[in-house]
Amino acid sequence: MSDLHLEVKNLIIDALGLEDMTADDIDSTAPLFGDGLGLDSVDALELGLAIQKHFSIKIDADSKDVRQHFASIDSLADFIRSKQQGGQ
Repeated sequence: MSDLHLEVKNLIIDALGLEDMTADDIDSTAPLFGDGLGLDSVDALELGLAIQKHFSIKIDADSKDVRQHFASIDSLADFIRSKQQGGQ
């Protein structure tokens, strides 16, 4: 697991108050919403704000790709990495 993956997992746990989970409990490829981790739309808002603050990046909630970026830990880490490298 990369450092960024671990950082994102721990941020999810902290931001959403998932005290009964550890980073090892979260599968990097499993869906974050629905049948995977089971997050909902309120969690998505809280997570989006936490990611913007923690990583100092901007997330365009109206972007057609935002749902895809939040699909899993892997896709979220790729999105954060691209934003930090100046990607759109």
